[in-house]
Amino acid sequence: MVTNSMPIASSKRTVFSFLPVLTGLFTATLLISNVLNCKVIRVGPLPFTGELIMFPLAALFADVLTEVYGYAESRKVIWTGLGSLVLLVVMIEICGAMPADPLWTHQTAYDVILGAVPRIVAASLTAYFVGEFSNSYVLAKCKVRTHGSFMFLRFVLSTVVGQFIDSATFVLVAFSGRMQPHEMVLVAFTGWAIMVLWEIAALPLTLPLVRALKRHEGVDYFDIGTNFNPLRF
Repeated sequence: MVTNSMPIASSKRTVFSFLPVLTGLFTATLLISNVLNCKVIRVGPLPFTGELIMFPLAALFADVLTEVYGYAESRKVIWTGLGSLVLLVVMIEICGAMPADPLWTHQTAYDVILGAVPRIVAASLTAYFVGEFSNSYVLAKCKVRTHGSFMFLRFVLSTVVGQFIDSATFVLVAFSGRMQPHEMVLVAFTGWAIMVLWEIAALPLTLPLVRALKRHEGVDYFDIGTNFNPLRF
């Protein structure tokens, strides 16, 4: 294990092959999830937002990015996703405000469905900011404390903490005044539980993927001495 915040690397290569790919996939899943968030789904007795169909992939990518490339690189990707979400809501608002063609009779449906996106995105931005950075912080710190061991436990623990903060924040901002408190608690708990279970179920795929990325990229980053300020660019 290194004794500073430099990556373990077998070469002097500074351009990573798969970092742009993971950044793109992370951002895409984040944007799609926020559109799906407009719908609350019920399966049996459990309500949950449409986000949970796809958002677990974003959480998985965030874990992989932090584990392989370190907190500083993950911070860049998180801010890329944040900027993309802001662009999404701005363009939805601009498009919705423009006059509809008389032949297109779906303005009401657009306003009802996508009109909810700004509040959903505001909630998601807040939850995303505190949840993703909490997740990456816990994962990076645990990696240093365990000297890189127990990767499966680090992934689960970071998800338990990060997704608890994310789910609670999102439901509070998105549904206050629109749902009863007990319903909000149920939605938040269901979302958190699904994310944690999804993380555990995905471990047989996540762990080999992380090991393969480390070998291919020649890096296994330990955040020793890293500045964890999420606002640091």
